Amino acid sequence: MDTSESHASATSPSQQRSRSSSSSSTALPVVHHTRGLAANMFHAHDVPIRTASPFTAQDRVHINGLSWPSKGALERKEDSPEERAKRVEKIAGAVRMLLEGIGEDPEREGLLKTPERYAKALMFFTKGYEESLKEMINDAVFEEDHDEMVIVKDIDIFSLCEHHLVPFTGKIHIGYIPNKRVLGLSKLARIAEMFSRRLQVQERLTKQVAVALQEILQPQGVAVTMEASHMCMVMRGVQKPGSKTVTSCMLGVFREDPKTREEYLRLINH
Repeated sequence: MDTSESHASATSPSQQRSRSSSSSSTALPVVHHTRGLAANMFHAHDVPIRTASPFTAQDRVHINGLSWPSKGALERKEDSPEERAKRVEKIAGAVRMLLEGIGEDPEREGLLKTPERYAKALMFFTKGYEESLKEMINDAVFEEDHDEMVIVKDIDIFSLCEHHLVPFTGKIHIGYIPNKRVLGLSKLARIAEMFSRRLQVQERLTKQVAVALQEILQPQGVAVTMEASHMCMVMRGVQKPGSKTVTSCMLGVFREDPKTREEYLRLINH
């Protein structure tokens, strides 16, 4: 079995339970706590059925070229200028409600144009939804007799946490070992940019970049690591400035061979 295939299709036990519950028409079993303090502290509730993660809910590369498209991605991509203007207006209306909700006056001078500015900014922050991986790569895959490691590191990343809609920023490092095919170096940065310009979690972003590159080149292996600072941990919650989150996704020889993995980690930290 292809290593990348098994890695990409792996699901957690919680996702498997969610899938099995959504495919059954029978009611979920209710668990009752009957021991000691737990019986008094907890009440049985039906387990909510959640929509699957974008990583498992959609194809890697959809028939229209979009990668892991969101529910309305194709509709957004095909917007006419008039439809795009209505979309921005709809977001701006929601921002006005938010301003009123926090006790502000959206009619005062400093905020008068804020809803429209933010709506346009949000469309830019999430432009990755309407970008096509196939169009982006175009003809930048080259036949080349090279089988040594290729790394592009320290690619700046800016994304929005899907849980709080605040930024997380950092750097991503992408490496692969070709199998007679190489990709234009700038395309590695563009792939990372495309997936980061969405509502994201860092774990999924790291994996999507790795699996997309594996899909494009079918190399001997792909390694992606990312370190980022999350404003949801800095500006709110635990409020820990300076904390970094590090994630990685290793496919093929990077996952199977410790020496290859060690070489990659040494080079990105050099």
